[in-house]
Amino acid sequence: MSPTIRDVALKAGVSVASVSRLLNGTGRVGAETAARIRQAVEDLGFRPNGLGRSLKSQRSRLIGVMIPSLANPVFADAVAGIETAARAAGFTLLFGVSGYHAEEEVRAVEALLAYRVDGMILTVTDPAGSQALDALEAARVPHVLVYNQPTPGRAPTVTVDNEGAGRAVARHFCGLGHRRLGMITGALGGSDRAAARLRGFLAGAAEAGLPAPAVREVEFETPDPDAALDAMADEPGGLPTALFCSNDWLAIATIGALARRGLAVPGDVAVTGFDGIAVGAHLTPPLATIVQPSAEMGRQAALRLIAMLGEAEGQAGDLILPFTFRPSGPQAGPASPHSGRPREERADTM
Repeated sequence: MSPTIRDVALKAGVSVASVSRLLNGTGRVGAETAARIRQAVEDLGFRPNGLGRSLKSQRSRLIGVMIPSLANPVFADAVAGIETAARAAGFTLLFGVSGYHAEEEVRAVEALLAYRVDGMILTVTDPAGSQALDALEAARVPHVLVYNQPTPGRAPTVTVDNEGAGRAVARHFCGLGHRRLGMITGALGGSDRAAARLRGFLAGAAEAGLPAPAVREVEFETPDPDAALDAMADEPGGLPTALFCSNDWLAIATIGALARRGLAVPGDVAVTGFDGIAVGAHLTPPLATIVQPSAEMGRQAALRLIAMLGEAEGQAGDLILPFTFRPSGPQAGPASPHSGRPREERADTM
């Protein structure tokens, strides 16, 4: 026989009314009491009637999640953190993907709103002028941003100090003796995070007394680092000896493009990415990168949203989590000057 709500209440040592308030989202329950109820639900394998519950409470028990891309595993890490917190609170996730395009953000948000989501967690191109966020505010649907930069007048966000991280990369390159720096970034109009990383990188180079780094933009979904490297190689001084890429996927693609030119990383050119995706640690040598705690960022965003929905106690406002730097084994200084053009194959004679 399937367990009932009374069985849950008995095992948790609370009233049936407390279990009902938590599961239906119709009132506040103390954090300790909520934890006991959720443990009892899990231990007993209790499955509440979702349809009847949502009809009574006028809540769907759904949280919408909108991310820019399914291709970049950094967003999968954040979703894993969101799902952990949401599931513990009795919510199910629905997803939308924007492809780093503001107009697609609006479409995705409207689609999720049609399912009567109770709240949303999302990453947008630029919070300041986001029509997607305008739609959520007009619908009075609670929402929390993840990865986006803190923006006055907008929803709270959970992120890292992207500008500070960009500055740290410039200082790191400078400490290794590099003088010609460059950055290959995803389209700045599609990511306020990439724009913040660039600002920090340029500021760090200026503070170190270095020339302004060369900067080239590529598409996020279909990057062409070969074209970016060609353009950099044509500039005075040739290809930079140290490159900062705005995410790890782009850094890995750039390392491949450098290899096609006969250039080794980090021997000929130092490359540092951003995100800390797991696959980067398995490269040889490992990818140097700024690691952001994406799973924890997602979990914290979900906890903030659940608190906004009145189902748990939690903190409000922006949350800036720390980033860390993961080096690529022994770090090398600048190699001998090179043009950055592909090396010609030499045919040995007999």
